[in-house]
Amino acid sequence: MEKVERSFKDNIKVHFAGGEVQNQFIATKAMGVKYHLYTAFPFVERKVFPKSKSPLMPLGWQKDNPYMIPQYIIKNSTHAIQDSGLFTLMFGSQKGKKDERLMNKWYDELIKFTLEYGQGATCVEVDCQKILGVEKAWEFRRRMRQDIPNRIINVFHKEDGQKGLDRLIEYSDYIAISVPELRFAKQKKYVDNIAHYIKRKKPEIDIHLLGCTELEMIKRLNFCASCDSTTYIAPKRFGYIDGKQISRINPDKIRELVGDDIFNEVLEYNKESNVCALLLSIYDLQKKYVKYAGNQDY
Repeated sequence: MEKVERSFKDNIKVHFAGGEVQNQFIATKAMGVKYHLYTAFPFVERKVFPKSKSPLMPLGWQKDNPYMIPQYIIKNSTHAIQDSGLFTLMFGSQKGKKDERLMNKWYDELIKFTLEYGQGATCVEVDCQKILGVEKAWEFRRRMRQDIPNRIINVFHKEDGQKGLDRLIEYSDYIAISVPELRFAKQKKYVDNIAHYIKRKKPEIDIHLLGCTELEMIKRLNFCASCDSTTYIAPKRFGYIDGKQISRINPDKIRELVGDDIFNEVLEYNKESNVCALLLSIYDLQKKYVKYAGNQDY
């Protein structure tokens, strides 16, 4: 099938992750963020398991069909990435033994979901190396290329090894490096080495840094195509921004900063302290991403 190609110009594009949580997405959208990532997990989970554990939080007009959420994200983004939800499946709320039968079912439902609701997104593959091995991941990889028209991000994991990385570079036009995986293994320094190695082997390839939140890394690896981060929601999650409680933020100052229209749009779905935290955090990060990564508007 013909793939949907997306071009990235000049510099790495920071994708604001967590778009499936719509009271967060309306804040990034209102602030002019052009690049987003959402996970398919809560949607596919409802097709695979009899009881879902991840909430879906649609906007008022989406309540009759929350499955329209991905299209809302895609249509309001210059580029949107759909994560497969596999990491959450393996290590999140549904963690436990994951056998090949369940993984096959997840793959089938993910494909159905993508064909119906994910058109226009770039899709992260079913990178199941950690639980089912490298060759099963390759089986899904080949099938996915045939089963959906979307562009696909193939993911390198430690289990692939050097030969697997070379094989993946030859096969793929968009490859991801799992930054959190290497950070957890205390091998974060290898992110730079791997990224440079990939680009030397195949200069035309696009590279995505999964879960990359570090400004200095983004600056160093500016030749990569994309990365994603949930840093913007940290103040809302933990109640602090720059070491100060978000309850101390003056709402009038935030209204001055972003304008009444944006503030009121986000306020419709968030309590005031969270609105202040979200908008201030997004505003601050937008400036930092331009400084460290370059233009984020095209």
